[in-house]
Amino acid sequence: MKTYAFQVVLEKDKWPDEPDENAVWRAYIPALEHQGASSWGYTEKEALKNLQDAVDLLVEYLLEQGKEIDFESLLADQVKNPPESHLSIQVSDVPLIAITV
Repeated sequence: MKTYAFQVVLEKDKWPDEPDENAVWRAYIPALEHQGASSWGYTEKEALKNLQDAVDLLVEYLLEQGKEIDFESLLADQVKNPPESHLSIQVSDVPLIAITV
């Protein structure tokens, strides 16, 4: 069993003509965004929780469909393009729990 930890990008998001107080928080995982690993919320905490829910649903869906995320290709991409790729995938051979504060 391997555990994969992915970097999350969390940023304020708004339309250009909106006032700053109307901004929401956008959260996404660059390495998995093309598969739906993105979400938003009115607060940072809400955006992160919604992203976790989206990732859980994505993994559940892929497992139900008999598909897998090609983690090894993502890791190879990270090795080829380290700084600009923003993939920041870490691999562990033991289960991990991540806490973001």
